[in-house]
Amino acid sequence: MYPKKFENLIENLRKFPGVGIKSAERYAFEMLKYSDEDIDNFIQSLEDLKNDIRTCSICGNLSDGEQCDVCKDHSRNQHMIAIVQSPKDVIALEKTGQYHGLYHVLNGVISTTKGIMPEDINIASLLPRIDDQVNEILIATNPTIEGETTALYIAKLLTDKDVEVTRLAHGLPMGGHLDYADELTLIKAIEGRKKL
Repeated sequence: MYPKKFENLIENLRKFPGVGIKSAERYAFEMLKYSDEDIDNFIQSLEDLKNDIRTCSICGNLSDGEQCDVCKDHSRNQHMIAIVQSPKDVIALEKTGQYHGLYHVLNGVISTTKGIMPEDINIASLLPRIDDQVNEILIATNPTIEGETTALYIAKLLTDKDVEVTRLAHGLPMGGHLDYADELTLIKAIEGRKKL
């Protein structure tokens, strides 16, 4: 139907999550309208991704160097480490403007159903980071079965460390309705209730 090279572009665009054949075709046709400069910039971005973006040697966050910007920033609270599942979670916490500590990115969660074990994610490099300076570990994995399993596993690993292990509060979203909430969300909301 399409020229082979154009079909190849469509197939590569379909590899993105949530992009089906129709969306991939629309993106490909839109790219035909790009100027040479826009195409060159797009290609350069992909080359930069391939050659320069890596994981931080300290925390596992995305970086364009040996260390990410968070780990290089000594003005951050060095006494607290938030454990998150992915670099996207770092961005989510940063956008709140409320967290000023360090991070540890697991790049996954434990999932026995998918065959993902603790040694398959970035847990081993966490323990050496917990020294006399760190006094709190905030486990900020997603409130899913896999996230909870991972949180409990990490909490158990840290029982012999002299640190306070905390967990993000779970509960109902603002504007949510009780009758739409699942049971686990309601249980967590009840358990995490605060005095007014």
